[in-house]
Amino acid sequence: MHQLKPREAATLPRHLLEAHVVALVRQCCPDLRALRAAHARLVRLRLPRLTAVFALSKLLASCGAAASYARNLFDQIPEPTAFCYNSLIRTLSAASGVPAADAVLVYRRLLRAGSPHPNSFTLAFVLKACAAVPALGEGRQLHSQAFRRGLEPSPYVQTGLLNLYAKCEEVALARTVFDGMVGDKNLAAWSAMIGGYSRVGMVNEALRLFREMQSAGVNPDEITMVGVISACAKAGALELGRWVHAFIDRKGITVDLELSTALIDMYAKCGLIERAKGVFDAMVERDTKAWSAMIVGLAIHGLVEDALKLFSRMLEFKVRPNNITFIGVLSACAHSGLVNEGRRHWSTMQELGIKPSMENFGCMVDLFCRSGLLDEAYSFVTSMAIPPNSVIWRTLLVASKNSNRSDIVESASKRLLELEPCNPENYVLLSNLYALNSQWDSVSNMRKKMKEHNVNVVAGCSSIEINGYLHKFVVRDDSHPEIKEIRLLLREIADHVVRAGHKPWTEAVLHDVDEEEKEVALCEHSERLAIAYGLLKTKAPHIIRVAKNLRFCPDCHEVAKIISKSYNREIIVRDRVRFHRFVDGSCSCKDFW
Repeated sequence: MHQLKPREAATLPRHLLEAHVVALVRQCCPDLRALRAAHARLVRLRLPRLTAVFALSKLLASCGAAASYARNLFDQIPEPTAFCYNSLIRTLSAASGVPAADAVLVYRRLLRAGSPHPNSFTLAFVLKACAAVPALGEGRQLHSQAFRRGLEPSPYVQTGLLNLYAKCEEVALARTVFDGMVGDKNLAAWSAMIGGYSRVGMVNEALRLFREMQSAGVNPDEITMVGVISACAKAGALELGRWVHAFIDRKGITVDLELSTALIDMYAKCGLIERAKGVFDAMVERDTKAWSAMIVGLAIHGLVEDALKLFSRMLEFKVRPNNITFIGVLSACAHSGLVNEGRRHWSTMQELGIKPSMENFGCMVDLFCRSGLLDEAYSFVTSMAIPPNSVIWRTLLVASKNSNRSDIVESASKRLLELEPCNPENYVLLSNLYALNSQWDSVSNMRKKMKEHNVNVVAGCSSIEINGYLHKFVVRDDSHPEIKEIRLLLREIADHVVRAGHKPWTEAVLHDVDEEEKEVALCEHSERLAIAYGLLKTKAPHIIRVAKNLRFCPDCHEVAKIISKSYNREIIVRDRVRFHRFVDGSCSCKDFW
C-alpha cells in the first residue's frame, strides 16, 4: 500500500483520504500492534479535523476486545457519534475481565449527552454486556427504554433481550420475546431460546423447540447443539443425548471444543462415563474446560483414582487448571475420605495462585465432614477468607446431627436462617434434626416459622427416560397415568424388601405419625416410584437410569440395593451430589456418601 506523506495528505480530497484510512485500518485487523502502528502513521499525516475524527472512529470500530485502547481512542474524539458510542460499548461487552457495568456506564453517558440518540445497535451491544454477567435488573431497564424509544421491534434488540432473559433463566420472559419476534426468527434466536430451556432443565421443551426449528427450515449450528446437549445432561436423558449426538454426526455439524466438552458433560451426567471418556480421548485439542469436565465426571461417578490420575496428566501436559478442575479433584477426595490427599491438592491450588471459589471451600468442608473431622471442618469454616454461604453451613449441620456438638448445631442453624430465611431446605433439615430426636414440638415450631415466612417445601423429584420421553415423579404422586400399575409393583418390591430383612428407616419421615404410616410414605418416595416404573417398562439387560433433584434418601438407597439383587437389574441413580450404581446388592459409593 502506498505510504502517504503529510504534504500529499494535505492536497488530497476528503473522500480519497477517507478511502486511504479505511484501507489502512482494514489491512491491520485484527492485529492490535499493527492497528497501533497505523494509528501512529495517521497521526503523523496531520489529517484535517473531520478526517481525523473519521480515522479515530474507524480505529475504534476495529479494536476487537482491546478495552483500554478503545477507551483511549474514544476520549480523543471531540464529539462522538452514535457509531463511536456503539463501537466502544461493543468492545467493552466483548472484552474479558471488564465488568458489564462499564458498558452500561458508557450507555448512560450517551443518554446524559442528549445527542446523539441511541439506536438499535446501541441497545443490542449493551444487552449483550448484561447477558454476559448476567445482569437482569439492568437488562429489564433497557427493555423499558427500548419500548419507550420505539426500538423494541428491531431484530437486533429482540435477539439481545431474548439472549439476556435466557441467560438469566427467565424462560417465560424469553419465550414472550421469542413469540413476539417480527419476520423470520434467525438462528441466534432459536439457539438462545433452546439454551434458556436447557439451563432450567426443561429438556422436553428444549427438544420440542429444536424440532420446531428444523420444521421451520433453520439449520442448527454448534451453538444450538450445545444447548440441546446441555438440556439432555441436566435431565439425565441418555437416549435423547445419544440421538442428538448421532444427529450432529449425520448433519456434519462442526464438533468444536465447546461442543465436545458438552458431550463429555452429557455422557458423564447421564451415567455413561465410558462414552464420556471416548469423546475426551478422541479430542485432538483439549483446553482447561475439557480436562475439567472429564475430571468432574469421573469424580461424580466415584472413580476417584481415575480422576486424580487424569489431573496429574493434565499438569504433565502443562494445561493450567482452574477452580472447576479443583472442584472435581477435591470432591473426588471427599467421596473417598482422602483427607491428606485433599489437603495436598488444596495447597497445590494456592501455589498455582488460583483464588478458591465458594465451591472449592465447600469441597474441603465436605471432605472434613465426611471423614468425621467435625472440629477441623468448623475451624476451617470460621477462618475462611470469604463469608461462608448457606451450602457450607448446611454441610456442617448435616455432619453434626449424629454428634453431641450442640454449639456447632446452634451456630450453623442461626447462620442458615439469617442467610436464607425463606429457603425451605433449611427448615426441612432442622425439622429432620428435631425429628431424629423425636422433638415433635420443635418440628411443629419449624412448620410455624415456614408459614410465617410463606415458605413451601421443594418436593423431591425423580425422573426416568422411557422411549425418549422424561417421566417425572414426586412423593406420593397420583398424576402418572400408570400409577396403579406402579403401586402394584411397589407392593411386590416391599415383599422382597421384607424377605431381605431390611427394616425401614422411618426417621426419614418428618411427621408425628405411627410407624406403619411412615413405612407407606417411604415406599412412595420419588426415586422409588421412578425405579419401579423402570422395572415396569423395561427388561434386563436394560439399565434403569434415574435422576433426582435432591440427595438420595438413605432408606431408598438400601432398598435400591435389594431391588438390584432381587430383580437382577443394574440401576444407576444420579442424585444432587453424585452417581450411585447398584449391581447385585451393592452400590458403587460403598455406602460412603
